[in-house]
Amino acid sequence: MAEATPIRPQPADTIETWHYEADVVVAGYGIAGVSAAIEAARAGADVLVLERTSGWGGAAALAGGFIYLGGGTPLQKALGFEDSPANMKAFMMAALGPGADEEKITDYCEGSVEHYNWLVDNGVPFKESFYGQPGWETPFDDGLMYSGGENAAPFNTIATPAPRGHVPQMADKRTGEKGGGYMLMKPLVETAEELGVRAEYDMRVQRLIVDADGRVVGIIAKQYGKEIAVRARTGVVLATGSFAYNKEMVQNYAPRLIGKPGASIEEHDGRAIRMAQAIGADLAHMDATEVAFFGDPQLMVRGILVNGRGQRYVNEDTYPGRIGQETLLRNENQAYLIIDEDAYEEGCAGDSSTPFFRFQPKWVAETVEELESEMGLPAGTLVSTVEVYNRHAENGEDPVLGKKSEWCKPIGSPIAALDLRNFTAGFTLGGLRTTLNSEVLHVSGEPIPGLFAAGRCTSGVCAGGYASGTSLGDGSFYGRRAGIAAAKG
Repeated sequence: MAEATPIRPQPADTIETWHYEADVVVAGYGIAGVSAAIEAARAGADVLVLERTSGWGGAAALAGGFIYLGGGTPLQKALGFEDSPANMKAFMMAALGPGADEEKITDYCEGSVEHYNWLVDNGVPFKESFYGQPGWETPFDDGLMYSGGENAAPFNTIATPAPRGHVPQMADKRTGEKGGGYMLMKPLVETAEELGVRAEYDMRVQRLIVDADGRVVGIIAKQYGKEIAVRARTGVVLATGSFAYNKEMVQNYAPRLIGKPGASIEEHDGRAIRMAQAIGADLAHMDATEVAFFGDPQLMVRGILVNGRGQRYVNEDTYPGRIGQETLLRNENQAYLIIDEDAYEEGCAGDSSTPFFRFQPKWVAETVEELESEMGLPAGTLVSTVEVYNRHAENGEDPVLGKKSEWCKPIGSPIAALDLRNFTAGFTLGGLRTTLNSEVLHVSGEPIPGLFAAGRCTSGVCAGGYASGTSLGDGSFYGRRAGIAAAKG
């Protein structure tokens, strides 16, 4: 939506009253904000967090809770998986591009084990249990699973597969309501409070306050309709999330997501990005999007996904987010799952965190020819697709798209099709350009004095691609860097 209030910076010499003051002022109390607050406080700073809602958590507390970590974390080792920073980097550069930030990914991979230990030291629990079934996330309290297609083509030929989706242990999870992300946020907020971090809620940040030298020295916010001036003695950290719910920005930068916000919260309105833009901040990868696909992985791996031309376009055993991107961005949002009766029943009997994605078939037939006709596909298209797939599946192979042999079984009869057209939603990945120390960069390439940022309002380790856990991963990793840098001023 269009900005309802001005975003241009306010000169510091026009502020008559500072309503709040702190060394470090953090905007947003999600994963990036809490990580920044903890490290700033540990560096000796007086820290104040401004949160738009009435409580901490942000999108992180509602997320599945994946933190993308690797390089040989204690959890990976305990469960028998070998990994290294170089191996992790090889996967991330391939999966998160095109245009992935190599410097940032190298930095992230090399610091991944230390970051895992930091989370554990701050009370985040991980169960020594691996979940190996297809799924968006584990339906149980397992601590580790594949979360980016590392063990699927083409990535399993680029880097040695290693699961890196680390999930905080939590019982009675409810997908989209109270996931593992809650058990990531809760101990971190408790740690911040123990360190003396203060928080003011119902604070809507409006614009930055800049002194005569161009340094960011505070934030103008609104609390219960009243304009509030907050002074930051050493630094401001922006951590207010993406622009997925700003219709105007989505239309301008990521039009494929028009009308399809998802896996996000309405507070992700891009305000922090606009505030920083107003003082010359640079942006990166604003067109990049993660795309959720509303299909159950237990069913998808047992069938074949075809587009509106009856052709396969992605290996069905890969990361569901990659399936979503391929469907929306490169196949006109057209998808059908072709599956036989036995495979459908077997898939429905499997464990799943998303049983609500197990839809009934729209078309059922005895032969592929009949199914193709009922679906209205061009004559011969689906027939040839299934014929080629079945010919190789007889030998447990998929030379076309590389699906793993364990899922390559010929499609028999009766045969059905699930209508998965337009079953996608997504969130934005682009944002402010930042340094490895989370300094916000001006379009000139120089850091903007006093301004730092982390999380989904920045362009992090993801460019074109995505893996579950990279948002919470780089949000917390670079949130920490932001807090340390802001405390130094």
